[in-house]
Amino acid sequence: MERNPHVTVFADGDALAAALADRVATALSAALETKERVSLAVSGGSSPLQVHGLLAERPLAWDRVDVVLVDERWVAPDHEGSNEAFVRETLLHDCAQDAQLTGLWSETGNLPAGATIASRAMAYVSQPLDVVLLGMGPDGHTASWFPSAEGLTAALADDASPVVAIRAQASDVTGALTERLTLSLPMVAEATSISLLMRGETKRAVFEQALSDGDVEDLPVRAILRKRPDMWVGWAP
Repeated sequence: MERNPHVTVFADGDALAAALADRVATALSAALETKERVSLAVSGGSSPLQVHGLLAERPLAWDRVDVVLVDERWVAPDHEGSNEAFVRETLLHDCAQDAQLTGLWSETGNLPAGATIASRAMAYVSQPLDVVLLGMGPDGHTASWFPSAEGLTAALADDASPVVAIRAQASDVTGALTERLTLSLPMVAEATSISLLMRGETKRAVFEQALSDGDVEDLPVRAILRKRPDMWVGWAP
């Protein structure tokens, strides 16, 4: 196995989104041939927006697909910052409207308790996850594994719970909503298929830095890159 993932370069974001939608749809289709239920973990943010729309047009057996969130802000689904709301709007329509979404937020007012409830809910999702779709921030985070965040060490531990509470340090990347729930490194790393998409020269430079030696805490995307160097990485300007 190669030490570092290969980066597939695309001319623009449209080409990247189309290729990734093809890749995800193919992986889900293959899994559906051998399993009664399959699982797809998706991320929020601007990068996967177009991918979600293209996936929603694919005539898969979506009623047998469990969709889960890679991470979530600690806000209710009616909040504008909710990843659950984002995924319902961008993915769960057209052909994909019958997919079963398992959110991470719950009505408990306590973030750690919310992580426990979300971890229990993951027990009803097909595992190991069949497909995981990740993005990466300009600070080197993926999922909600933010540099120097409270809870980061727990999220990256080999014995981590499926879902972990994170309190990130406020930054331009996190915005004001710094309390998060995130899938742990073991949950992501054990997935059958993992894809990372990124756009722009800044993120490409951060990605290249993450491939070098250094602390995972500084650029947490290193954690999954080192665990799964076979993952697919796509980049466009």
